[in-house]
Amino acid sequence: MTTTFKASRRSFLLASLGLTAAQIIRTPYAEPLTVGQVIDRIKTNVGISWREQTVDNLIMGTREQTVKGIATTMMATLEVLQRAAAKGMNLVITHEPTYFSHQDRIEPIEQDALYQHKRDFIRKHGLAIFHFHDHWHGRRPDGIATGMIRELGWEKSADPQQPKLFTFDETSLARFAQSIESKLKIRTMRVVGDPTLRVKRVMASWGNVSLMPGIPYLAQADVLVVGETHEWELVEYVQDAIASGQKKALIILGHLVSEQAGMKYCAEWLKEFIQEVPIEFIPSAEPFWRPDKPVK
Repeated sequence: MTTTFKASRRSFLLASLGLTAAQIIRTPYAEPLTVGQVIDRIKTNVGISWREQTVDNLIMGTREQTVKGIATTMMATLEVLQRAAAKGMNLVITHEPTYFSHQDRIEPIEQDALYQHKRDFIRKHGLAIFHFHDHWHGRRPDGIATGMIRELGWEKSADPQQPKLFTFDETSLARFAQSIESKLKIRTMRVVGDPTLRVKRVMASWGNVSLMPGIPYLAQADVLVVGETHEWELVEYVQDAIASGQKKALIILGHLVSEQAGMKYCAEWLKEFIQEVPIEFIPSAEPFWRPDKPVK
C-alpha cells in the first residue's frame, strides 16, 4: 500500500512537470559528441565572427565522426599524431598545418611518398584534424599570446594599452634571454645584440614576423622577441641598426616554441564548454638541436 502511494505520488509529480521517468534518469550527454559539434562550439565560444576566407577548416575526417578524445597541439606532426592515436584521442586540433603549407594544399605533394604515408596513417586510425589558426589569433585576447604570457609569467609586465609591449626591471640582454630559454626549455634560441645591453622595454610578436611590422615593433622597445623571421630582412635590419649606434636587440625563439603554450592554453579553454570527452595538450617536439648539446 505504501509502495503504491509513493509510486503514484512520483508519477503525479513527473506528470505535473511534463517529464517522464526515462527523461529524469537520462545522462547529461546521452548522444555521442561529433566532430561537427566540437567545431560549432568553438565557433560559438571564440568570440569573433567566423571568416569566409580562412585556413581554419576540417583537414581530415568528417563532421559526423564520433569524438572519443581531443588533443590540442602546436603542429600536427606525424609524431604528434602517433601519440594522439595511442592515447585514443581521435580529434586533433592543431594551430599549424598538417600538410606542410599554411593552406594545407595537397596538390603539389599528392605523389609524395611521405604525404601519402601520413595521410594513410590518419585514415587508418580514424583521426579527424581541425586547423585552428586564424580565429585563435583573432580572439580577444589572442589565444596564443595569452598562453605564452602565462607560460613566461609576464602577466604583470604587460602594457594594458599595447598587448605586445612589456616592461621589466632593467637587466642585461644575456640574462633576459636566459630567462626565456629556461622557462620555455628552448634548445636553439638565437640572439642578435650585445649580451651586456641593458634592456627594459620588450616587444613580443609570437610566430613569424616579417620586416614590416618588425621595424615599428623594434622602434618601441630595447629588444624584439619573435618566433622566426627572414635572416636577410629583419635580422639584417637589426644588425645595421646596431652598427649605426642604436641600442637594440633581437631574440629569435623558433616558430614552434614561440606559440606552443598557446595551444596548451587552448586545451584548458576547450574544457570550459566541452565536458563529454577527455581533452589533452600534446606538445610538438622542437625540431632543432645544437651540436654541443645533442638530443639524448
